[in-house]
Amino acid sequence: MNKIAASELILNKDGSIYHLNLLPENIAKTIIFVGDPDRVEKVTKYFDSVDFETQKREFKTQTGTYKGKRVTVISTGIGPDNIDIVLNELDALVNIDLKNRTVNNEHTSLDIIRIGTSGCLQSDIPVDNFLISSHAMGLDGMLHSYDCEHVCEKEIENAFMEYTGWSDKKANPYCVKNGEQLAKKLSSDQTYLGITATAPGFYGPQGRVLRLSLQDTDLNKKIDSFKYKNYRITNLEMETSAIYGLAKLLGHNAVSMNALIANRANGEFSNDPYKTVDRLIKYTLDKIVE
Repeated sequence: MNKIAASELILNKDGSIYHLNLLPENIAKTIIFVGDPDRVEKVTKYFDSVDFETQKREFKTQTGTYKGKRVTVISTGIGPDNIDIVLNELDALVNIDLKNRTVNNEHTSLDIIRIGTSGCLQSDIPVDNFLISSHAMGLDGMLHSYDCEHVCEKEIENAFMEYTGWSDKKANPYCVKNGEQLAKKLSSDQTYLGITATAPGFYGPQGRVLRLSLQDTDLNKKIDSFKYKNYRITNLEMETSAIYGLAKLLGHNAVSMNALIANRANGEFSNDPYKTVDRLIKYTLDKIVE
């Protein structure tokens, strides 16, 4: 069996994976992603106990139990590039023998749940609600670095590019479904469902104008009004497409849970976004252990 070179699988002196600073025994099979390191403890404060924690750069990890179930919470930081690091290194922890640098014979699948904030694009979905991403529409191009065509929804991608008049100077959008069984477990009459668009930046890539002009001033309107069969793009953020795409490629189940703290169609912002996020945290934890 071929060994993975030290330049490709980078380990710390203690044998832990390079960026996350984790060993295989440090993580559970159910993993919650948050963006902000300060949000990790906003999740784990509800745990029965926390038995492990570490932090390296923006990647903070705590593992413990909630109502008897072992769960890991990791902060990813912002953007698809960070997700590329986190998901590949988590997969290495469960599917590569780090000592021998060889791929394990048996595949281990993780359940990965993003708990994040997002701005809603549709006027009929009020702020302070929860949304599950049925698909992710990646505007970031990150997944195209991999052999990914077999996990992408080509019909939705083509319809979106045609509808928006997508510039050929930008990376082609890619569309990936969620982990359907995990999404079913997390769904209820308290959740909306829609396609989440993932942008590679916060300002221009999401249509915000400060001092720079946009390549396509109407792109947000086109995104808002795009429909494919029963699907529409409901929100815009910066991580979900990379999570869905890499999870599918690596054989993991992923679902993005979004706290809608703004409605850009109505110009509204939540009066208490922290309360909304806290409600989503408790909702998600309880659904995990049902």
